[in-house]
Parts: sequence; C-alpha cells; structure tokens
Amino acid sequence: MRRKPKIDISARSSTVQLEDYFDFLSPDDIRIKGHRIGIDNVLEYFLEGYTPEEIAAIYPSLSLEKIYATITYYLHKRAEIDAYLLRLRRWREQRYQEWAKNPSPMALRIRAIKAQRAQEQASPK
Repeated sequence: MRRKPKIDISARSSTVQLEDYFDFLSPDDIRIKGHRIGIDNVLEYFLEGYTPEEIAAIYPSLSLEKIYATITYYLHKRAEIDAYLLRLRRWREQRYQEWAKNPSPMALRIRAIKAQRAQEQASPK
C-alpha cells in the first residue's frame, strides 16, 4: 500500500495531519470528514475563482478550516487531485449519457407533461 505523505498543521501543541480532514471512501470518493460533501464540490468553486469565504457562504455547514484544508490538500497534491477531478467529470458525463439514452419512467412522464403543456399553450383557444 502506498504511504501518504504527511503534512503537519500545528495548532496548540497538538499535531493534525492534513489527511485527517477527509474520509477516503474509495479512490474516486473523497469526502470532507463529518459531511457528505466531496472535496470536488469545494474545489470546483475554488478553481472557478471563489474565495474560501465565498465557498463557506455556499456551504455554511463547512468551517473555513475545512475549506482551507481542502484547498491546501489540493495544492499539495495538484497532479493527483486534478486526475481525480477529471475521472469524476468523465464518470458523471458517462452516467448522464446513460441516463439520457434510458430515462426513467418518471423522467419520461415529466417530459410528456411538459410537451403537452407546451402544445396547449401554443394552440389558440
């Protein structure tokens, strides 16, 4: 098993490893500890130019400490996390394409209702 490099963040005589902020559920599922929020959710905003404070406003349940830990982790392992984010984007796109080819019965019903309403609005009464 590959050893994780350890980054120490010292706070009041206790040492915290950066990885302690995350739950590594699988190679393609890294969550912020104590949340269902993935690091990809935070990093998406960060990479779009949002500040940590703006990200905290979007995810009020996340502390700034956890947001900064996520960004620091990304900056420390940029190539690895960029590859992780790319895999997630491809997986999501694949899932969307599969769904679009085979929509659920509920999605088909919603589409039919929308089409019917559009037709009713377009037809003169």
